[in-house]
Amino acid sequence: MTEDLLARHRAVLPTWMPLYYGDEPLEIVSGSGRRVVDAAGRSYLDFFGGVLTNMIGYDIPEISAAVSEQLATGVVHTSTLYLIRRQVELAEKIARVSGIPDARVFFTNSGTEANETALLMATNIRRSNQILAVRNSYHGRTFATMAITGHRGWSASSLSPLQVSWLPSGDRVRGRMRGLSDADHIEVAVDELREVLATVTAGDVAALIAEPIQGVGGFVHAPDGLLGAYKKELDEHGILLIADEVQTGWGRTGDHFWGYQAHGVTPDLITFAKGIGNGFALGGVVGRADVMNAVPAISFSTYGGNPVSTAAGTAVLDYLLDHDLQANARRVGAILLDGLRTALASCAVVAEVRGRGLMIGIEFVRPGGNEPAPATAVAVFEECRRSGLLVGKGGLYNNVLRMGPPLTLTEEEAREGLAILVEAIRTADAAAVR
Repeated sequence: MTEDLLARHRAVLPTWMPLYYGDEPLEIVSGSGRRVVDAAGRSYLDFFGGVLTNMIGYDIPEISAAVSEQLATGVVHTSTLYLIRRQVELAEKIARVSGIPDARVFFTNSGTEANETALLMATNIRRSNQILAVRNSYHGRTFATMAITGHRGWSASSLSPLQVSWLPSGDRVRGRMRGLSDADHIEVAVDELREVLATVTAGDVAALIAEPIQGVGGFVHAPDGLLGAYKKELDEHGILLIADEVQTGWGRTGDHFWGYQAHGVTPDLITFAKGIGNGFALGGVVGRADVMNAVPAISFSTYGGNPVSTAAGTAVLDYLLDHDLQANARRVGAILLDGLRTALASCAVVAEVRGRGLMIGIEFVRPGGNEPAPATAVAVFEECRRSGLLVGKGGLYNNVLRMGPPLTLTEEEAREGLAILVEAIRTADAAAVR
């Protein structure tokens, strides 16, 4: 059955759409809590959550009830040309938790579209198409968002509607920031920002867009406070700050509700998606009213903020807050991070265990240096599947395991996944040093 579906997939879908696990991809047919079941009936503990999207988990009664209630009205879609009660209710809640005074919210279908919208607003109010972006970043797959994606593997075109200037990533394993203290890292990065503004821009830059923790880039992140230090310099030039919180938002990092809050700064715009829909297509932008209103023509999203997706989003946000899942991410994430760092301290193939809360990356290298080891990452990735654990891959060199379990993950499940990870990595380490 899976072989037939794979052949049909290859016959009608583009070759550039990847499938995990090569010639033996999974078809996930059901799920409950933090576990999914494939077409062969095998159960897996899910540590990737549809690329950090199934934030509350699977088969959650409160979310199902909210969606069913909306479906029972017979109204799946109207249009933003009409009042949508669910949309207004969710926008009110997101504005309140955003941390931005007098915020406005615009809903989209995805994180890509959210970032595209933020760029539209920033370039309109600043009357400039110049954007600052960060190396090793990922912001989407549309024309403009590919232009600000600093990751060669995801940049499908060199053509661009924007003039982009690049700032250094927070990579501590290699590159110019390697070995620097947090204070020195921030000083060097801000000096680089000043140099970029002085040399390779026309002086009227619209915005800096940055992920507080780089998602596709392998969960790389700069020291706390860097975005705040950047903002002081940006404010001198009137440049806006856009925080791409598509993967870091909603309490996933544990310590904060939004990733930007680790930096002592309030962005002008925040983009969000993934987890807020828990599988329903929902994204958006929340930001300062004057910036959000700076679109000099009629614009709307046909499906963005539709009654069904916003009903789901409201249930997700209510569940998240009512159950204090941010605190759970901090507590359960510590079990994984501390456990991995302790167990893997002597593994020659592990360069770094990094992350925050339930956003965790493990970078693999060849023993004795920092040369990326994508084959080791694949070996661990495949072994985890064989042992009943689903994880993700990423990083600039595809040598990083990425984990973003549902925020409802229990301590028992965290320890179960930890044991599988440690065993798989120790096996790969032993093979690499032979």
